[in-house]
Amino acid sequence: MNILTENFNTPYHSAPFNIIKNEDFLPAFKELIKKSEEEIESIVNNSEAPTFENVIEILAYSGEQLDMVSHIFFNLNSAETNDELQQIAQEVSPILTEYSSKISQNEALFNKIKKVYDEKEKYNYNEEQQMLLNETYKGFVRSGALLNEKDKETLKKISMDLSVKSLQFGQNVLASTNAYFKHITHKDDLAGIPNAILEQYAEEAKERNLEGWVVTLQYPSYIPFMTYAENRELRKEMALANGKKSFSGDEFDNQNLIKELLQLKQQKAALLGYKDYAHYVLEERMAKSPTKVLDFLNELLIKAKPYANKEIDELKALAKIDGIETMQIYDHAFYAEKLRKAKFDLNDEELKPYFPLHQVQEAVFGLANELFGLTFEERNDISKYHEDVKVYEVKENGEYKSLLYVDYFPRKGKRAGAWMTSYKNQYKREGINSRPHISIVCNFSKPTKDTTPSLLTFQEVTTLFHEFGHAIHGMLANTQYPSLSGTSVKWDFVELPSQFLENFCYEPEFLRTFAKHYITSEILPDDKIEKIEQSKNFMEGYQTLRQLGFGILDMNYHTKGEDLEKLSIKEFEDKYTSVTQLYPVNQETAMSPSFSHIFQGGYSAGYYSYKWAEVLDADAFQYFKENGIFNSEIAAKYKILLSSGGTKDPMELYKNFRGSEPKVESLLKRAFG
Repeated sequence: MNILTENFNTPYHSAPFNIIKNEDFLPAFKELIKKSEEEIESIVNNSEAPTFENVIEILAYSGEQLDMVSHIFFNLNSAETNDELQQIAQEVSPILTEYSSKISQNEALFNKIKKVYDEKEKYNYNEEQQMLLNETYKGFVRSGALLNEKDKETLKKISMDLSVKSLQFGQNVLASTNAYFKHITHKDDLAGIPNAILEQYAEEAKERNLEGWVVTLQYPSYIPFMTYAENRELRKEMALANGKKSFSGDEFDNQNLIKELLQLKQQKAALLGYKDYAHYVLEERMAKSPTKVLDFLNELLIKAKPYANKEIDELKALAKIDGIETMQIYDHAFYAEKLRKAKFDLNDEELKPYFPLHQVQEAVFGLANELFGLTFEERNDISKYHEDVKVYEVKENGEYKSLLYVDYFPRKGKRAGAWMTSYKNQYKREGINSRPHISIVCNFSKPTKDTTPSLLTFQEVTTLFHEFGHAIHGMLANTQYPSLSGTSVKWDFVELPSQFLENFCYEPEFLRTFAKHYITSEILPDDKIEKIEQSKNFMEGYQTLRQLGFGILDMNYHTKGEDLEKLSIKEFEDKYTSVTQLYPVNQETAMSPSFSHIFQGGYSAGYYSYKWAEVLDADAFQYFKENGIFNSEIAAKYKILLSSGGTKDPMELYKNFRGSEPKVESLLKRAFG
């Protein structure tokens, strides 16, 4: 018996991680694909006239178990991978892509879908049914349903190649990250680094059976080093190592892979009748076109660059005191921290004791209760994939709403960064509201062996709120069909809930409820809270230009195919980020080979959406600020926006909530006053 092909006999049909074996996955995928294909055949072979119910609706609910097993597998491959799982992923990805292509290019199935679509004016479908019908039809067309057989076969091969190569990109970045560590044996080389971080480095050394201290490229290790280490040469060495991830000409190099991925995307777009991949992607986004995206990014660039230049001039003045005539990128975090301390008398190490992880989590749970009526109860009887993971049952008015998995600490089998994902979608069928299983994955500093809890930097506090914003979007899902549920919205709308929630971290009224010293329980002093509020826009110009640089580079990667034929990845990157660069460019480093968001994740031709969503979140939070940050009436309207998922056009959802379209002035006012 293969547990993955059976109904899970577990609380709320949760994943039985404790009994899943790696060798279960491949046969399970093959069996469940076969079962899903039989579901599709039953639609095709139905002799009755095609209807919304016997075509569109059955298709929407098909493959449920396959979807859940896919979520389990690929989430494990991100959060708790090993060589065996990575090998299985290489085998499974093309199989799944072939299965997907087989469905989307099934002519008989598409003909039935088209028949229902063409006759939609005859029927009085509700709004969600109309959206599902439109999205289903468009999805098939955008997957090649209207192509001839030869082109369908070509598209199928392109899709399979893309799935394998994007997976390889991520595996290379993880391997390259794990391959480097800096072993330090002289404590003088660690001058400036706080004791809590030194303990972390010492524990890392012990785990490797080494004396002294070890710094890695994992963010909880790397970022504090770059922020506090007084040894400039070591900062340079670490920055070079970080900037060379998958850019060193070794077995984990991604440069050729990037060109191959971009060529495949361009071929896919051309085959489907689009000028380039960005036009293909943006047809289904709020922004609609590359021109509109670049106009948006350039408008922000013009507004933000004078502020960024002024900020960098302040840092250069500080560096000059230390005899540094030409400031480099590896000096930025160090002098930014010095300036932040001078301006606001704040540094992360002073603040961290007031932000133990368990308190921050309780705060975000409490906020979800205040705004949306959600409660969280830890469940120890639900299986987990690692001992660090915790599982919570989420309730609303005493009734089960969702499961929430939280996984906070770095380890070798886990990719860097932070993300929200799901193991099971929400949907309604036959009178039953099947609730979602949501997961948050982060990389925060682990508790130390001397019983010090995990203490978060303020940036990590905002990261947790960000991912929890996504999680709330998933947990509140209340739609009929799984493909329109939760975070299944236009990609440039998906960051609204996450970025919106970050705003609360800067509100004194809210901070006072949870920023308490982990030993004394003393509330963070008012002057520090005031400084946090004042520091909200610290280095905002620099950060804005950094994000704009990523967005502009991404958009050009997916529109300027002709340049890629002439330029190396490094040359291309330098050409299109030059307008946002504030420090000298180092020819030994490049960020593109580890730019997982666009070459492994779902942000291809979509990285701009972070700034796009900032306009939305600034405008939305301004609405709360004007009426009280815990205003129950506005929270109720916002809850409707979140629970609606992708059932309506996002601008319509936003206007229903806010009463008007979002204004870019809200973002500019928040960022630059």
